[in-house]
Amino acid sequence: MKRFEAASLIPGATWHAEAESEAELVRKVVENLRSLHGETEVRPDMIDRIKARIVDSDEAPIRL
Repeated sequence: MKRFEAASLIPGATWHAEAESEAELVRKVVENLRSLHGETEVRPDMIDRIKARIVDSDEAPIRL
């Protein structure tokens, strides 16, 4: 399982997502950017920054 914590990219953000694969997780993050933040274009450099912050779920910090 893969995990993305928005706070790793945007300090103070609380959104996170998990998926079985990196590709599915990137899709979820991009969907969030489009639906909740109104982004119409997600540039390749943003995708690279998202991918760089994806971790295996067992490596992710535990949220309380």
